[in-house]
Amino acid sequence: MASPGFGTFGSHSGGFSGEGGDKKFDVFYKDLKETEKRDAVLTPKQQIDRLLRPGASYANLNPFEVLQVDPTTPIEEIKKKFRRMSILVHPDKNQDDSERAQKAFDEVTKAWRCLENEATRQKCLDIVEEAEAIVAKRIEERKKQLKREGKDTRVDEDDPEKLKRAVYVQTMKLFADMERKRRQQETRDQEERKRKREEEIEEEEQKKAEKEWQKNFEVRSLWKVLVVDEIFCINIYLHIYIFFC
Repeated sequence: MASPGFGTFGSHSGGFSGEGGDKKFDVFYKDLKETEKRDAVLTPKQQIDRLLRPGASYANLNPFEVLQVDPTTPIEEIKKKFRRMSILVHPDKNQDDSERAQKAFDEVTKAWRCLENEATRQKCLDIVEEAEAIVAKRIEERKKQLKREGKDTRVDEDDPEKLKRAVYVQTMKLFADMERKRRQQETRDQEERKRKREEEIEEEEQKKAEKEWQKNFEVRSLWKVLVVDEIFCINIYLHIYIFFC
């Protein structure tokens, strides 16, 4: 499985630089490629299980993780990987487990839609780079603290596998945070739309009430005119009657 944090880690301070840095990088890269090679031959069922495993709702927020590609992979190569994987998990190819296959297919498609768009792909790349920088800074600060305390400056992340794991976890946290903010914004937008609709309904009801009141007012005014006219006529008739009688 491609590490979501492999990207440009070496470009940050404390990455694979310094004594033994090249050796660490070689070990890390070899491990990465072996993992990718192993994942590349997963069966359709294994891919479906991977995409729907417990906790996948968080891991799948990272489209690079879903498609098992390195963030630095060219978009055309990512597209090829998407096509291969979409065929592998397509419900038509997994009719004995079509419901789960459809969910896995949706995850793969969503990841591709995210990465094929230049703007959203750049946001994902920014997250990966931020995760790498956070981990690198954390390692640097820990080593400085150990040095001040006169202790051995070796840390767990000196192990390439543990470094990869640290970046992976940090990347997942950042993607989760982005998703949380997105949902919060979506909730605020829904509430705003609801508020505006309620205002529109209230305005419509007020206009309707005003129209009804105006209609009733006109009826009352007409009735009042008729009554006054009738009273006037009656008075005229009475005067005539009195006059002739």
